[in-house]
Amino acid sequence: MAKHLPLLIIGAGPYGLAMSAYAGRKNIEHVVVGKTMDFWKSNMPEGMYLRSACDWHYDPFNEATIERYLETKNIKRADVEPLALAFYLSYAEWFVKQKGIEILPAWVQQLNYVDNTPPFFEAVLLDGKMLTARNVVLALGFRYFKNVPEVYSALFPPGRFAHTCDLVKFTPLKGKRVLIIGGRQSAFEWAALNNEQGAEAVYLSYRHSTPAFQPADWSWVNPIMEEIVTNPAWFRRKTAEEKEQVNRRMWAEGRLKLEPWLAERITKDTIKLLPQSQVTACKESPNGELEVSLNGSTLAVDQIILATGYKVRVEQIPFLANGNLLAQLETQNGFPILDDHFQSNIPGLFFTSMCATQDFGPFFAFTAAVRTSARLIGSVLGG
Repeated sequence: MAKHLPLLIIGAGPYGLAMSAYAGRKNIEHVVVGKTMDFWKSNMPEGMYLRSACDWHYDPFNEATIERYLETKNIKRADVEPLALAFYLSYAEWFVKQKGIEILPAWVQQLNYVDNTPPFFEAVLLDGKMLTARNVVLALGFRYFKNVPEVYSALFPPGRFAHTCDLVKFTPLKGKRVLIIGGRQSAFEWAALNNEQGAEAVYLSYRHSTPAFQPADWSWVNPIMEEIVTNPAWFRRKTAEEKEQVNRRMWAEGRLKLEPWLAERITKDTIKLLPQSQVTACKESPNGELEVSLNGSTLAVDQIILATGYKVRVEQIPFLANGNLLAQLETQNGFPILDDHFQSNIPGLFFTSMCATQDFGPFFAFTAAVRTSARLIGSVLGG
């Protein structure tokens, strides 16, 4: 058996890297299991741009920031915003080197809680090797939470539709007709990228009016992230109405607006916007095309893409489902119930990123919160 660890971090995306940077500075021995920025590399398309800016960096100590990375390359912030995915991934690689983060490129297939004295966690890797740790931080991001509404999975023929995170290579759709269901940033960006890579036609169907092409204002978020470090219950102690106000404000910036740089890329004869529409039926013709009914009209398309976002359901995390933790884990609405330091009811088991949005607010579905979670979790791990 491998050496017993004080800390195991599962996930090597932004939240996992920030947590590792904090643990490293505080001399908390740990291992990060995963592949560096794997979801970003494998489940996001080339040519994508982020909605965040340079201030949403990873370093809890504000040293290896994106601004500092720019200085090393002698380029200015204005030269890289909006942030291209390729640039962002290069920052992540630089951050890993700056912080000396070592990542075990493996996947956990089973996580168990061993109720010894003292208790510990046992992580079984895909290759059968085992790690044991006193504390585990699940920094999982979006990977296990794609939302495919049952109404669509029942309506469309198998193999003819895909979630945005599963369809990020667009060259096979060259010359094809594509229907994208969803009306937020990702739907419009997937439409632009499909068009630019040669789709014959791209249709966007969404049930609301077309969002405005306006810059998102995230200036209010960073002060709240600092507030939560000293007041972890900032969100959970709000009334239901106050929480809804926070959620609505975040929704207004992240969902009711589209980035202005998308406007020109969307205004094409080959892209058809279908606001206030809804799919009601779908039939596969003998020639293979899909006849899709929307509000009484019919479209003939070759591929359907669901830009339907993500929804947390902890029971969908495979290594939890394969182990003994789910039966013991207290949840609400599919989320783990967390304390002020992201710890679940199982001592030593911490959840961050999307899994923390119910208790800590919508910010934790964005990279704005990576430093906050690392500092709060680290502060109870001896840091």
